[in-house]
Amino acid sequence: MLPPRNAFPQDFIFGAATAAYQIEGSAHGGAGPSHWDSFAATPGNVLDHSSGARACDHYLLWETDLDLMRDAGFDAYRFSTSWARVMPDGRSLNMQALDFYDRLVDGMLQRGLRPYLTLYHWDLPAALADLGGWRNRDIAAWFADYARAVHARLGDRLASTATLNEPWCIAWLSHFLGAHAPGLRDIRAAARAMHHVMLAHGTAVQALRAEGAKDLGIVLNFETAHPANDSEQAAASAARQDAIYNQWFIRAVMGQGYPDAALQGLALHLPAGWQDDMALIAQPIDWLGVNYYTRKMHAHAPGLWPNDAASDGPLPKTQMGWEIRPEGLTEFLTRLSRDHIGQMPVYVTENGMALAPGDDPTDDADRVAFIGDHLRAARAAMDQGVNLRGFFYWSLLDNYEWAWGYGPRFGLIHVDYDSMVRTPKASWHAFRQMLR
Repeated sequence: MLPPRNAFPQDFIFGAATAAYQIEGSAHGGAGPSHWDSFAATPGNVLDHSSGARACDHYLLWETDLDLMRDAGFDAYRFSTSWARVMPDGRSLNMQALDFYDRLVDGMLQRGLRPYLTLYHWDLPAALADLGGWRNRDIAAWFADYARAVHARLGDRLASTATLNEPWCIAWLSHFLGAHAPGLRDIRAAARAMHHVMLAHGTAVQALRAEGAKDLGIVLNFETAHPANDSEQAAASAARQDAIYNQWFIRAVMGQGYPDAALQGLALHLPAGWQDDMALIAQPIDWLGVNYYTRKMHAHAPGLWPNDAASDGPLPKTQMGWEIRPEGLTEFLTRLSRDHIGQMPVYVTENGMALAPGDDPTDDADRVAFIGDHLRAARAAMDQGVNLRGFFYWSLLDNYEWAWGYGPRFGLIHVDYDSMVRTPKASWHAFRQMLR
């Protein structure tokens, strides 16, 4: 049910993605505590009261995992380094961690896999969280120091580097909605985080360019925002959500300024002089990563800004309750090309579905259909002129799904969390048949 490999250009990249905290095991290799360890240790934050202390034991089983990627025929592996592992106190280098990532990158190359690095996938060192984390402007310089340290060790072998994964989650989901670490519900904290993640991105790109780094980008997530009804209030609510979620970060990266519909509620809480940072934030990048999963319906709600009530639409849902709407991927790719990035290279850096296992946990026919539909949606965007260069499925492995714990299963490979045995699912075999 996947389209044939030759439906895409010969140099089109197919890969799978993971994140350090979700698979490595934070208890290994001298890693320091991250704010996710603190968040997970607080009652009520994670559905199954779990943490990433063991995760998938990827720190110990990485060779097995890379073998499975190679055997599927993938071209590339999108992975992240853990800031809390590389710098346990947020500032000092842990050579044991750099040695691990050194072996990991060499292992990819030995198996014919191109390393696509993401520097930050949400594991902020707890020591920096104690200093205010993303609320503190100094985090831009801290992050640049971390980026330089990782690049100095790995940069000569990387296919590309992304600064941040999903700034909306880092800032809004975590500081306004409180659903991710650090778990705040504070408009002032959220506004500062929304700006400082962008400042950190620009500062890191500038620092890495000075070190000679190439192929730099950022990974943004996009979620369709549709009105829940025909009212003017619902249309305004959807437009406001679109501004906060889908426009804030891409506009800043591309030098287009923050959207007015979001500034109406955030400008009062942004740090003084924020306008002076916009040129630094808009450092030229070489590519954009697009994460796309679902859409939400939006309606007016009484109360304070952003006075929005979100709901799910009528389409089929994943295990997470996320609506399945492949055409949204085409819509975002073409919209980004038209309104923001032109012919800049773009990658689908995450797309996937959580699927509850049945009697046979490797039988995931619904996931195979999901992947096929989204690959065809990606191809449709290319047919409309989008310069799409690759597609990374999320995720290679079943893993720790943040505040949802170990319940949702996104993986192409089933992980038994007791034995840590890996078993490829039908979706892995479908990719293998396509790519081989």
